[in-house]
Amino acid sequence: MSESYVKRLFTILLDAVTDKDPQVQEQVCGALCALGESQPEEALRACEEHLRLHEKLAHPYRTMILRVMETVVNSHIGELDKDLVRTSILLASSEMTKVKELVCDWQQAASNVLVAVGKRFISSVMEEMLSKFQPGVLPHHFVVQTLANLSVSNVFGMVPFLTSILSTMLPMLSAAKPDSMRVVFCCALQRFSESTLEYLADLDQAPDPTVRKDAFATDIFNAYDILFHHWLQSREAKLRLAVVEALGPMSHLLPSEKLEEQLPKLLPGVLGLYKKHTETVHVSKSLGQILEAAASVGSRTLDVQLDSLLAALHAQICVPVESSSPLVMSNQKEVLRCFTVLACCSPDRLLAFLLPKLDTSNERTRVGTLQVVRHIINSAAAQMEVKQPFILSSMKLPLLDTNSKVKRAVVQVISAMAHHGYLEQPGGGAMIEYLVQQCALPPDAEPQKLGADSEALAADGVRAIGVSTLYLLSTTVHRMGDVLWPHLLEFLIPVRFTGALTPLCRSLVHLAQKRQEAGAHALLIQYDGNATLPSPYAMTTRLLAVSSSPYLGDGRGAASLRLLSVLRRDIHPRLGQRWATAIPLLLEHLDGHTEETLSRKEWEEKLLMFLRDTLAVVSDNTWICQLSLEMCKQLPSYDGTPLEKNFLYKCIGTTLGAASSKEVVRKHLQELLETARCQEESEREGLACCFGICASSHLDDTLAQLEDFVKSDVFRKSAGIFNIFKDRSEKEVEKVKSALILCYGHVAARAPRELLLARVESDIFRNMSQCFSTKDPALRLCLAQSVCMASQAICSSSHGSSFQLLRKPELVAQMTEFIKAEPPDSLRTPMREKAMLACTYLASLEPALEGQAQADLIHSCLHGVMAVLPEPEGVDGHQEPLYLDTVQALKDLLTSLLQRNMTPQGLQVMVEHLSPWIKSPRGHERARALGLSACLLQYFLKHVHVSALVPFHNLGLLLGLFSPRCADLWPATRQEAVSCVYSLLYLQLGYEGFSRDYRDDVVEQLLTLKDGLVHPDPATLFHTCHSIAQITGKRLPPDQLISLLLTLFESLGDPDKNCSRAATVMINCLLKERGNVLLEKVPEIVSMLRSKLQETRGEHVLQAAQHSVYVLAARHHAAVVSSLLGSPLPFDSHTCTLWRALAVEPSLTTQVLGLLLEKMSRDVPFKESRAFLLSSAPDRVATLLPLAATCALYEVASAPASGPAVLELYPQLLAALLLRVSCTVGVQPPRNLQAKERKSASSGLASRRLEPCSSAVEALQAVLLRGGNDDVVQRMELEGGWQLLRTSAGHEEGVTRLASAMAKFAGPRLPLMMKALFATQSSVHEIQRVSSTAFLAELLSSNVVNDLMLLESLLDNLLARQKDVCARVRRLVLRGLANIASGSPDKVRAHGPQLLTAMIGGLDDGEDPHSLVALEAMVGLARLLDLVEAWDLRSVLLHVAIRIRPFFDSEKMEFRSASIRLFGHLNKACQGGCEDVFLEQVVGGLAPLLLHLQDPQPPVAAACRFALRMCGPNLECEELAAIFQKHLQEDRGLHFGEFLNTTCKHLMHHFPDLLGRLLSTSLFYFKSSWEDIRAAAPMLTGFLVLHVEAERRPQVDLEQLLAALQLLLQDPAPAVRVKAAETLGRLVKFA
Repeated sequence: MSESYVKRLFTILLDAVTDKDPQVQEQVCGALCALGESQPEEALRACEEHLRLHEKLAHPYRTMILRVMETVVNSHIGELDKDLVRTSILLASSEMTKVKELVCDWQQAASNVLVAVGKRFISSVMEEMLSKFQPGVLPHHFVVQTLANLSVSNVFGMVPFLTSILSTMLPMLSAAKPDSMRVVFCCALQRFSESTLEYLADLDQAPDPTVRKDAFATDIFNAYDILFHHWLQSREAKLRLAVVEALGPMSHLLPSEKLEEQLPKLLPGVLGLYKKHTETVHVSKSLGQILEAAASVGSRTLDVQLDSLLAALHAQICVPVESSSPLVMSNQKEVLRCFTVLACCSPDRLLAFLLPKLDTSNERTRVGTLQVVRHIINSAAAQMEVKQPFILSSMKLPLLDTNSKVKRAVVQVISAMAHHGYLEQPGGGAMIEYLVQQCALPPDAEPQKLGADSEALAADGVRAIGVSTLYLLSTTVHRMGDVLWPHLLEFLIPVRFTGALTPLCRSLVHLAQKRQEAGAHALLIQYDGNATLPSPYAMTTRLLAVSSSPYLGDGRGAASLRLLSVLRRDIHPRLGQRWATAIPLLLEHLDGHTEETLSRKEWEEKLLMFLRDTLAVVSDNTWICQLSLEMCKQLPSYDGTPLEKNFLYKCIGTTLGAASSKEVVRKHLQELLETARCQEESEREGLACCFGICASSHLDDTLAQLEDFVKSDVFRKSAGIFNIFKDRSEKEVEKVKSALILCYGHVAARAPRELLLARVESDIFRNMSQCFSTKDPALRLCLAQSVCMASQAICSSSHGSSFQLLRKPELVAQMTEFIKAEPPDSLRTPMREKAMLACTYLASLEPALEGQAQADLIHSCLHGVMAVLPEPEGVDGHQEPLYLDTVQALKDLLTSLLQRNMTPQGLQVMVEHLSPWIKSPRGHERARALGLSACLLQYFLKHVHVSALVPFHNLGLLLGLFSPRCADLWPATRQEAVSCVYSLLYLQLGYEGFSRDYRDDVVEQLLTLKDGLVHPDPATLFHTCHSIAQITGKRLPPDQLISLLLTLFESLGDPDKNCSRAATVMINCLLKERGNVLLEKVPEIVSMLRSKLQETRGEHVLQAAQHSVYVLAARHHAAVVSSLLGSPLPFDSHTCTLWRALAVEPSLTTQVLGLLLEKMSRDVPFKESRAFLLSSAPDRVATLLPLAATCALYEVASAPASGPAVLELYPQLLAALLLRVSCTVGVQPPRNLQAKERKSASSGLASRRLEPCSSAVEALQAVLLRGGNDDVVQRMELEGGWQLLRTSAGHEEGVTRLASAMAKFAGPRLPLMMKALFATQSSVHEIQRVSSTAFLAELLSSNVVNDLMLLESLLDNLLARQKDVCARVRRLVLRGLANIASGSPDKVRAHGPQLLTAMIGGLDDGEDPHSLVALEAMVGLARLLDLVEAWDLRSVLLHVAIRIRPFFDSEKMEFRSASIRLFGHLNKACQGGCEDVFLEQVVGGLAPLLLHLQDPQPPVAAACRFALRMCGPNLECEELAAIFQKHLQEDRGLHFGEFLNTTCKHLMHHFPDLLGRLLSTSLFYFKSSWEDIRAAAPMLTGFLVLHVEAERRPQVDLEQLLAALQLLLQDPAPAVRVKAAETLGRLVKFA
């Protein structure tokens, strides 16, 4: 029985091999291999029999079966008996040679079986192979291939056969005509030769140590003769490559004399193949083997063939190497291997061939040659040692090559030379300089994108390899220390090596530290005999200058400073200790910043402080003068780096300031003036800084030198001191003037204050004024900057406040002209900023400006800044620094001018200048003006001194100007306006006598309001304006109210509509708050606003009409309501406003709402009519009067004043509106409104569409809001409840969410509302019964009904509705009863029997065709089970379990999920007390639950997880319960196969009797409609049989199981077939 079963199992799987799906095929093969692991011999027999019986089976499927056999043989080669092996060998041999034609996959698989068997049974395999390898008969292709592979897989077993094989093969070679046969013979000869060489190499381990190379020599030579002289001439490229691959290892087995004899023909023959093949790696490899063989026998033929060898190999090495071509890379390695052989044999001739190639200009030739040179330097070091000078001298021309590839190759050669002592020879210095040059190459910002054919590498790549090479040579090659030091110092100063400074400094630091370790107290630099080494002054200047841009060149700042630190004793003996502490501090500062965060100004100041400290420590005038001379000498070197040159100018000024020799100082200053490139802005600035720094110590000499420069012989013919450059172009002259003007400015700024005042007008401003007439923008900017610097210096002087600057009017007028000359709408230069700053400092000096001059200045400055068009903000939202600096300068100027007249009149003058800009139609101008106003008011408030209680007479005017701007469209303007009002009110308090530090609680509220004006909605905005008006009204003196109102009235016509509305709000607020003082003015104001009702929709106009309606309605409310209800629908804005006017007084509002409720409920909500005669269902059309009443109710309830009235009628309103909403869902507007809407649409006029349901929802929202239940409205909005209420599909859910929100936020109001809803039980409208039931049902989910003692009445009402004819009502009743589990869980036990009876009734509800009531019952039971009495539950447990079982496999996801989850709750409820009868239900449900874990719907799978976790304890198996708890948590991923395997293992261990039931249930699901479950079912089956105990196996109906699995292998879904095949693989256990 067992044998036939296993055989059938194999038969089923072998038949399934022909499946069309690759994954199924793979799984079938895997199953066969798994069976083979358990039954290897049966597997081999089955495969053999199947192949034998199915002769016509297609070769792809035969191939798969043969691969299974190969796998089994490889795994169990030691267990197979000889008979079976013999059968397998015969089968594989037959399969391999069945057809003469080549079918590679099939025949290769058969060959692999033979090779696998041959690893142990080599004799048997060889017996079969030799039977098909007979003399005189050309063997099958794969017979030869198999012999070749056997020789590799079993060297020791195969080599003893080779002599007989070779003797048989040799005659066949001549008879082999097809190229494919010749290729396989070549492959065999190659493998035979390689295995023979391996055998001979390990002869001491070989079974037959007597084997010698001579035994194969004759046969190999005879084979060689055929291959070389005949087959190598073939036109077939594949054959030629096979021949050449064989010749390589064969050459080692040829007799020495034969090899020597054949080399003259062999080498040219192999070399000739280079021209015939593009992929030459095999040729090169074979050639290398031949050359090694020739070298090993000391062949003299190599000398004869050397030239042709070198030429051919060199051509190969010069082939461009593409990184994407591994074959070309491999060929290069093989060619270099050949060169190594030749270098060891003939080094002189090799170099004589190679080195002249370096002189060629061809890039590929030169790169290839350099590659060979580098290789032989490393691989043939001993032979090349005496050739070092020769090789070095040949590198001259490659050093001049600019090609990037050549450069890389040269650097690599230099690296190799360094390791072998070449650079210590004469000529090595040139190599080092070349390496430094490559380090100095500029790095590319973006590496070049090189195409496939590109031959140019990025310079950055060359630089990177140069930098790394230099550092490696400095740090790892010990012998290079004396070569590089101090030679590398020579490259620090020349500009062309600037790019290499960082790697140079790093290498020098490392070398210096090594030398210090060797001799700690000796100087590092010995200048004796080293005239080319840079001086200490040159190194100090160079390294300090480049440190000013510390992050350039890979961080050369830190590298330069470290080198200075190492060389400190060599720079000057006194600097050792000081620099040892100062330089680490500088480095620490750099480490704490990045290129983005480092302040260049701060860093330069630190470096200059370091320089000043150094000069003070040295304190040697000769050394200082020498340093300054070197700095001046190096200045031209930095023409290309303006920032570093600018810094070097500052260093020169600092050094000259420390010099005590006046002659040296004046000489250097003169040279700087004569040589400066004044056309460059940065250079002008640097020169000026130099003069300024120098002037701090040598003011007289500096001014004298400036004067001498313009009076020198060079300028004798000039008419004026700045017209001296007549031979130069006008533009160049202006640049020189700019430089001189800047020098004067910096000299004034840096000069000692006690000396400046005496010289400023006579020497500085006098010379500046000569250039005021210039038109050159750059010169004007320099003038403004210099005037500013000089004025600031005067102000900072201790006598500045009393200093009389006679040129002040002239200077101010000139700065004003400069500002006027700037383009009004753009800001491109800092001219305005500098000129205004200059005027700011000038304004504080005596004498005071005249009134007209001051007004002209203010007007020009405001026009120059305000009108500038705004620039787009940056990425982070910030404005341009230039604009911000200019605005700050304007603020400083205006406050400086205000400071001179700190009175209300002075403040008024400033505001009058700003007023046109405050009212500008352009937003950016208003924002700027308000910002300036706020700044001026804050300054005035902070600095004003009130000496007597005087009135702030213009307060009303100023408040009227600023307060409407609190509603400006621009957020910045709004906030600045509040700041202005805040300052004005505190100014008023100050004038009333309050102290400066007094804080008024009312005024302080403005600050809170200001924060809310950043992004407010319109309602908030105008509410804020109202609050501001309230605050203003409380602190405004009565006499200022009229002027404030008049100013606000003017603002009604403001072009900014927001500001106009804000003025209206403020007027109304002021009238309300302060109307008592304007009683006689009220009629006039109201009349004016009423006249604008039709013109303006503003609130101030509508208030009058509202008041009139209110008065009328107080007497005739019923008539007013009826009249207004007759207004056309939808109500226009005026009608809506009038409705809201009726909510002013509570008693009136209550009467109006009562009337509207009556009219809304009196008529039917809709009428049914057919739009077309043939319509299938009638349309519901809203009746007019209830619709109008609903709209009116919304308008009244929307008014804030209606709150008390709404609260009085709250329950009636909510109940009526909820029912109104339910009755209008899907109801259309009246026909006349539909026609009106169509007409409006056709005419293109916009018309608000009136939806009956939406109007009812809006009214309901308004009532809730007015009743104080904002939380209910917000919760509904967040949950989308309002939208749900409007739709037929979502109405029920919308009512539920409304009830939930009411229960949470409006509990005390529920009793009366419930009473109103109870009455709807008998409503004729089904939708009203549904809505009220849904509302009441949801209330039970909240504890509030228990707290309010409403539970009993609510339960009674719902139970009474259980027999409603509407299934929706019955379903909602069950939902409500289940909600008690959430709202009042402690009451469930008391009502348990009632609740369970209702739920069981729902399960058995037969009147619901869709079983939705049953679904609700299942969901409800799941919620109640944990809370009812165990005794109550026990009586229904079995009934429920049986009733819900059919739903496990329902087509509807909701039913599957609910029933399975309820099943889990049933198990949870009876844990610890599970009766046997229920345990049967648990066991029966186990397999469905396990399979539905793979349900395509996630909720069902989640329900199965829960149910299984609950079932675990009832199974009384701790291991299973633990597994379910561990793997089936909701938030954990599930590896289904692993979980199912473990589960089945424990099921079969603890419940072996369940095997039959589980298998039968699993087989049922083989026919499931869900693919995932059909795939899971065989998995369950497979794991069950995998873990079944031997004695339980009879329970399995193998016939039925095999038949089912065999049928499942025909399933249309590949995933199912895969699992079926996998399960079949596990059935081997039953064998």
